[in-house]
Amino acid sequence: MNPNLDKLHPYPFEKLRQLFAGVTPNPALAPISLGIGEPKHATPPFIQKALTHNLQGLANYPSTLGSDALRAAIAGWLERRYGIPPLDPATQVLPVNGSREALFAIAQAVIDPRSGALVVCPNPFYQIYEGAALLAGAEPYYVNSVPARNFACDYASVPDEVWARTQLLYVCSPGNPTGATVTLEDWRALFALADRHGFVLASDECYSEIYHGSEAPLGALEAAHRLERADYRNLIVFSSLSKRSNVPGLRSGFVAGDAALMKKYLLYRTYCGGAMSPPVQAASIAAWNDESHVVENRNKYREKFALVTPLIKSVLDVELPDAAFYLWADVTRTGLSDEEFAQRLYAEQNVTVLPGSYLAREAHGINPGRNRIRMALVAEIDEGLEAAQRIVQFCKSLKRH
Repeated sequence: MNPNLDKLHPYPFEKLRQLFAGVTPNPALAPISLGIGEPKHATPPFIQKALTHNLQGLANYPSTLGSDALRAAIAGWLERRYGIPPLDPATQVLPVNGSREALFAIAQAVIDPRSGALVVCPNPFYQIYEGAALLAGAEPYYVNSVPARNFACDYASVPDEVWARTQLLYVCSPGNPTGATVTLEDWRALFALADRHGFVLASDECYSEIYHGSEAPLGALEAAHRLERADYRNLIVFSSLSKRSNVPGLRSGFVAGDAALMKKYLLYRTYCGGAMSPPVQAASIAAWNDESHVVENRNKYREKFALVTPLIKSVLDVELPDAAFYLWADVTRTGLSDEEFAQRLYAEQNVTVLPGSYLAREAHGINPGRNRIRMALVAEIDEGLEAAQRIVQFCKSLKRH
C-alpha cells in the first residue's frame, strides 16, 4: 500500500460520527443538519430538463477535454462574470467532474516529491488540500486565518525559506469555512511570490456566487487581468456548479487559466481523470448560460442570513461573512469547547453543527478552529430559522445551569 495513506487524518465527518457515537438526540425534535455544506435549495427545472433530454449521449464515450460547446459556455461565463478578455476554450478551459477531484488531482500533476516539496494551504481548510499534498509526497504548510483580518490568511507570516520550497499554493476565496475573500493586494503579493519561487497557484472559487454584499467577490483571473498578467502564468482556478446552481449531484465543474499548465494537466487527466458524461455536459451548458437562477439562489441565501445571523449573534460571537453559506461562530462564551458544544447541541436540540477544530490543524502554536463551530445554512429558510431558534434556546439553557 502507498505508505502516505498512513499520514491521512480521519475526515471531519468521520470525527463527527465518532463524537456522536452513543448519543441519543432529543426524540421530540426533528433532526436538522447544519453540519454538511450540501446545498438544499431545489435544482432549477431547466437544468433537470437539459439532463434528461440528452440521455442519448449515454451511448457515446466522452472525451476528457469535453465538448467545444461546454468549454465555450464556461469561457463565456468567466468573461461575463469577471470582466476578463475571452479565454481560449481549446487551451485554457477544462471541464471536470466536480472541483473536489480536480483539486486533488492538481497536486498529483504538479508535485515533484523528490525535492522536499511543500504545499501551502489555508488553516482552517477544505480537507482535500491536505490529503492531496500528502498523497503526492509533499508536506503541507498551514497558514492560519486571522480573526482581525476577517479570517483572511496571514501570508506575510510565511518565512521566505518556506516559499522557496513551495511547489503549490491552494487559495480558497471565498473561504471554507470562514467566508473570507482574497483582496487585490493579497493577489499582488501572491503573484510576486509565485514569480520569484516558481510555484503554482490553485484558486478554489466554488463559493464565488454566494455573497452578501453588493459587490461580487474578486476572482483570481480577474485579479490577474487587473494586474496586467495577461498570460495568467502560474495560475489556474477551480469552480463548480454545485453551490451556484444547486446541483451537487451533477458533479460538474471546471479548471481554467495558464495554457502551459493546462496542457500538462490535461495530459495527466487523460490517464486518470474521469471524462464528463454527455448528458451532464448538456445540463452544465444550460446552467453556465443562465444567470437568473443564480440571482434567485443568492437572494434566498441573503434572506436566510439576514434572519438567522442576528439570532445566532445574540448568543454566540459571530459576524456575517464576506461570502459562502457558512457561519463561523466562536462558542467561547458558552464555557464549552467546540466538541462539547456540538455534542450537547445534538443531544438536546437534535441540531448538527461541525466543530471548527475538525477543519484545522495545530499550526504555529494554535488550532485556529478551536472553540469555533461551522454552521452550513443550506436548508430552506424555515428550517434554518428553526435551527437558529433551537441554538438560541440551547445557549440560554446553559446560562440557567
